[in-house]
Amino acid sequence: MAGRIRQSDIEEVKARTNIADIIGDYVSLKPGGVGSLKGLCPFHDEKSPSFNVRPGVGRYHCFGCGEGGDVYEFLVKLDHVSFTEAVERLAARIGYQLRYEEGGGGPSESSGNRARLLAANSAAEEYFRDQLGTAGADPGRRFLGERGFDAAAAAHFGVGYAPKSWDELTKHLRSKGFTPEELLAAGLVSQRDRGVYDRFRGRLVWPIRDVTGQTIGFGARRLLEDDNGPKYLNTPETPVYKKAQVLYGLDLAKRDISRNDQVVVVEGYTDVMACHLAGITTAVATCGTAFGVDHIKVIRRIMGDDSSTGSVIFTFDPDAAGQKAAARAFGEEQRFSAQTYVAVGPDGLDPCDLRLAKGDDAVRRMIDAKKPMFEFMLRQVVERYDLDSVEGRTAALRAGAPIVATIRDPASQNGYTRELARLSGADLQDATRAVRSAQRGSRSEGPGQGRGQGQRGQDQAPYGRPGGDAVAPEAAVAHIRPADLTDPTQRTERESLMVLLQLPGEVGRERAARAVQVPFVNPTHAVVKDAIASQLATMDQPGWVDRVLAEVPSAYAPTVNGLAVAALPQAAGEAGRYARSILDGLIDRDLLREKAELTGRLARTDPAETDLRRSLQTALASIDRERMRLRGE
Repeated sequence: MAGRIRQSDIEEVKARTNIADIIGDYVSLKPGGVGSLKGLCPFHDEKSPSFNVRPGVGRYHCFGCGEGGDVYEFLVKLDHVSFTEAVERLAARIGYQLRYEEGGGGPSESSGNRARLLAANSAAEEYFRDQLGTAGADPGRRFLGERGFDAAAAAHFGVGYAPKSWDELTKHLRSKGFTPEELLAAGLVSQRDRGVYDRFRGRLVWPIRDVTGQTIGFGARRLLEDDNGPKYLNTPETPVYKKAQVLYGLDLAKRDISRNDQVVVVEGYTDVMACHLAGITTAVATCGTAFGVDHIKVIRRIMGDDSSTGSVIFTFDPDAAGQKAAARAFGEEQRFSAQTYVAVGPDGLDPCDLRLAKGDDAVRRMIDAKKPMFEFMLRQVVERYDLDSVEGRTAALRAGAPIVATIRDPASQNGYTRELARLSGADLQDATRAVRSAQRGSRSEGPGQGRGQGQRGQDQAPYGRPGGDAVAPEAAVAHIRPADLTDPTQRTERESLMVLLQLPGEVGRERAARAVQVPFVNPTHAVVKDAIASQLATMDQPGWVDRVLAEVPSAYAPTVNGLAVAALPQAAGEAGRYARSILDGLIDRDLLREKAELTGRLARTDPAETDLRRSLQTALASIDRERMRLRGE
C-alpha cells in the first residue's frame, strides 16, 4: 500500500512546476495578454482559442467549456491518472524527492525503482525499433507487409523487432547502466543458472504503454518456425506492468474514447492497428489475458461512463475461443452504464484480415453494423439447437430464457421475450412463463443478478466488464425517476432502502439478503438496491454508505445521500423494530406475488400431472411457512 504524500511536498512540487511547460506538451500556447498564454482547449473542440493559462498563478481556465484548475487537475482530467500519480510524475520531472507519511509503506510502487524500470523499457523500445530496420528483421517486416502495414504504420505504433540472439538486448541495456536485477524486474530478461538472457528473441515486438504514454511492457509475436514458444509472448507481471489493468492502444485511443463516448474492444495488436488506420481510433485490446474487472474500470473512467449514451463495442472471432470470449463479455455486461454491442465481420474476418481483404471502409462498416449484446447472445444460444424438432425448440426456449430474464427494463424485456418466442418457435405465452421462471431462479442464486440493456453500473469486471464494483442501473442516468410516494409500493421501496443504508446493524444480513432479492418497481430504487446487494458482505463494517456510493453512477450519488440522511418515522428507541418491520413488509409483498403466480399456475395444471402439482403445492406451503415466520407466528 502506497503511503500518503506529505502535503508540504505536494505544495512544493506545484510551486516548482511551471504549469505552462506541462500544458505546452499538449497544447500549442501563444501570448494572450500580459502574464497570460492562450491556445485551443484540449477538453472540447473549438475553432478559436478560449483556453487561457496564467503561469504566474499556476492556473488554467477555458472560457468556452468552463474547465479549469491547477497543474495536478490538468493531468488528472486529461491523462486520466490518479492524483498521487500526477504528483509523483511531476516530482520525477523536476527531480524532487517526495516524502510519505509514516506507516503508509513509502512511495507508490517504490517510485524510484519504478522510474528505473520505465527507463529500461523505454531504452528497450528504442532498441527494438532500431532493429526493425536491420537485415535480420526481414521476417518481421514481411509479417507486417503481408498484413497491410507499412513502415509509417509500424513507426506510429512503435513496432520493433527483437533479434534472434541470446543476449544482444541484455548487453545493450547493460552498456547503458542498467543492472541485471533491474532488467529482471522489468521483465526484459529471463534467468537460468548461467545468468540472464533476452526474454524476446526473433520476434516482432509491440510496446505496451499506459495511459500517459510510458512504455511499461511488450507483446511479442512468434515469426520463426524453430521458435517453440507461444504464438504471443508478453512481459510478465512486474511492478509497472499489470496485464489485468492494461489495454493495448489506450494511449492512442483515450482522447477519442472520451470525446466520442465510445470504445471498440478487439482481440489483438494487429486488429488495433487495422482499426486505427481505418479511422476507428477508439480501438483497444487486452494484452495476453481476458478482458476483466480492472480493464473495465479503466475504460469507464476514461469514457466517463455514467449514462447509457456511450457505446462499448466488442469484436469476436467466430471460433470456439471467440464464442467463449463472447460469453465472458455477456457475463459482465451489466457493469457498464453504456450500451454494449457486438460487431462481427463478414465471413468471420477480424478487423485486420477484413481491412486486408476489403479495405478500410469495410472495417468501418463492420463497426457500424454492430448488434446489441443481448440480441447477439440470444441468437448464439438459440441457434445451437435443432429448431426443426419439438425437443430442440423446447431446449432453445429454456436456454434463452435466462438471458432475457436478466433484462430489467420492462419494455426491452417484453421485446426480447417476443424475439425469443420467434427464434425458438415457441408460443409467446410459453416464452413469457419461461422468462419469469428464470427470473425467480436468478433471485434464488443471490442478490444483484439482474441487468438491463442500456442500464448498467458504476465504475469498477472478462471479455466484457468496471469490478466487483459495478451494479446495473435500472434506468438511463439522464432519466433518474424520483419515487412516487402516493404509490404504497414505491413508498415501501424507499423506506426499505433508508433502513438498509441507515440501520444495517438492526436489520441483519440474512434479512437484508432476502430483501434485495425483491424486484423493485421504481428504476432508481432498483439501482440503489443493486448497489446495496453488491456490498452486503460488508454491511456491518465502517464506511457502509461510502461503499454503496462507490457502486452507483455519480448521478445517483445525491439519491443515495438523501436516503442515507432522510428522517426515519420511528419512535425513539424503536429503530430496530421499525427497520425489521419495513423489510419484512417488503419481503411479504414479494411472497404474496409469488404465491399468486403459483396459485394461478396450479389452477391451470392438468390434474393428471401429479408430480408437477405436488411440486407447486410444496412451493406454496414453503411460502406460507416463510410468511408465518415473518409474522412471528
